Amino acid sequence: MFIDRVKMKLKAGNGGNGLVAFRREKYVPLGGPAGGDGGDGGDIIFEADSNKSTLLDLRYSKQLTAGNGGVGKPKKMHGADGDDVLVKVPLGTLVKDLATGGLIADLTKPGQRAVIAKGGKGGRGNWHFASARNSAPEYCEQGEDGEAKEIQVELKLLADVGLVGFPSVGKSTLLSVVSKARPEIADYPFTTITPNLGMVQVPDGRSFVMADLPGLIEGASEGKGLGHQFLRHIERCRVIVHVVDMGANDGRDPIEDYRIINKELEQYELRLMERPQVVLANKMDLEGAEDNLKRFKETYPDIPVYPVITLIAEGLDEVLYKVADLLETTPEFPMTGETEVEEGVLYKFVPKAPDFTVTNLGNHQWRLEGPKVEKLFKMTDFEVESQVYRFGQSLRKLGVDEALRQKGAQDGDLVFINDFQFEFVE
Repeated sequence: MFIDRVKMKLKAGNGGNGLVAFRREKYVPLGGPAGGDGGDGGDIIFEADSNKSTLLDLRYSKQLTAGNGGVGKPKKMHGADGDDVLVKVPLGTLVKDLATGGLIADLTKPGQRAVIAKGGKGGRGNWHFASARNSAPEYCEQGEDGEAKEIQVELKLLADVGLVGFPSVGKSTLLSVVSKARPEIADYPFTTITPNLGMVQVPDGRSFVMADLPGLIEGASEGKGLGHQFLRHIERCRVIVHVVDMGANDGRDPIEDYRIINKELEQYELRLMERPQVVLANKMDLEGAEDNLKRFKETYPDIPVYPVITLIAEGLDEVLYKVADLLETTPEFPMTGETEVEEGVLYKFVPKAPDFTVTNLGNHQWRLEGPKVEKLFKMTDFEVESQVYRFGQSLRKLGVDEALRQKGAQDGDLVFINDFQFEFVE
């Protein structure tokens, strides 16, 4: 079964809590604080695997959870790190964040990896907080929560050449003749309902990957027929081979077919029309094919057309040479939008969010939100007085107190962080 789009829920591992401990050993006077750090939570990692061709495995694993980090140990020993989850996906897999719609990663090379959900950092043990003023701190950090995300995983086939055209124009026959692929071939429309890939060997030794995409119809870019499900697979192709049935065996007009398919490609994504096209006039052995070819050349005089009979491989060598030549001079078409590359993985550029925001709820109530504030909140144990004091100090250093004053907060106002409320004290 060919699966090329899956929605998933991911939960990276939480970091382990730090430990409050002291060395109390013989011959170790004034051993001091020695609570170890918590282990880091496990990551959820996607890896591109050339042996995979579909997202079928992910269809039955729609929720993934990585291991949590272990609690810190005495004598400054580190807690165990949580186990990572490694997910192998086909080449050409894109991962998108459903919440933001942004692209998280684009995996196009064998062995390429991307951390999709990052595990939380382990909390620090109490020995980190020893100072001249407090040589025996009795508090530590809680572990950080791992990332939780809802994602959409999409597969866009990695092929150099894409075959397009109406159903039953001979695309599957062409692929079966020029490669060892064996797509289903029959004399009825929509025989191909999933994309097929084949390795094509040119007589001069060059080679490339060709994809036979399901037949398009008018309105495919708007969701009609089967083509709209697979149009995205042609986005990565550098050369498009447009197969036209010159025999007009189904009663269609080849000239109109050519116009409709190009219109669908343009409406789906404008950049598809930037790719070079090779037009194949197929089924030239049928009655009326020569007349249709003549009319086609009169309508499109500037477009080179290659008359072929794919069933007996007549005229295909010249086409293969032409496609191979175009591939040598046509660059790859990158994903659109602002992106940055890190270790070969394409990531969506996300502007840095502010550390916190202050919202006036009215009636002397305020709400604090933001990644840094929420991180400090989650890593604080509010049952320990010293940790509460440290939390207040951290907020003050972050500029929260001053921001509240500027917004008009007064002594005694209530400040909410998540589901907790605090009293603002001048």
